Amino acid sequence: MRDTWLDLVHGGCCVGCGRAGRSLCRDCAATLPARGRPARPTPCPAGLVACSTAGEYDGLLRAMVLAHKEHAVLALAAPLGGCLAAAVEPFLDAGPGAPVRTLLVPVPSPRAVVRGRGHDPVLRLARRAAGRLRRGPAGGAVVVAPLLTTRLPVADQAGLDSGARRRNREGTLAVRPRSRAALARAGVPVRVLVVDDVLTTGATVREAQRALEVSGVPVAGVATVAATRRRLLGRAE
Repeated sequence: MRDTWLDLVHGGCCVGCGRAGRSLCRDCAATLPARGRPARPTPCPAGLVACSTAGEYDGLLRAMVLAHKEHAVLALAAPLGGCLAAAVEPFLDAGPGAPVRTLLVPVPSPRAVVRGRGHDPVLRLARRAAGRLRRGPAGGAVVVAPLLTTRLPVADQAGLDSGARRRNREGTLAVRPRSRAALARAGVPVRVLVVDDVLTTGATVREAQRALEVSGVPVAGVATVAATRRRLLGRAE
């Protein structure tokens, strides 16, 4: 509602083509990726699990991610959540067997960043993705589990190379004790996926994976809305 109101009062336009009206026009929405694809940072952090992404962090996807994250264009949460859902789908079991609950664990933003932006963009996208997936074959077996919290400050990573990003992220995340205890009491098989908006060097998602695994929570994979160009696998040159 907030985003719609701003569009009505101040005038809005599509982040993709600039057409007046909604934040994402139907023509641009129709070009969004509908399938996840493998991605891998280069160089890759040691031990990083399999990664899937919806598309390249460029053009429309980049404009959408930045508008949603930095300018709180909340109307973009639904289409971006759909892209994240597409990246999650390759990890979901399609065959018979015991039902497995999939937990989407969003990479948390530092509290100060959340306050400054007025929202937690990755948490919002994870919730939208889970909602989209629950309407499909996965049913109610996909839920958002905000297990992680920041425990140390993180410096701005803009301009840092892969090694500097890794050192900047080391030890900055931890599992919430109450969340870990609740997970242990659940008593049902779970598949844990770390989710984020953009895969760059892999330092952030690898830190999330580390924090979960040292707390006894195995991580099955990483899913992101987008990945920077050299992270995509199988990309046509």
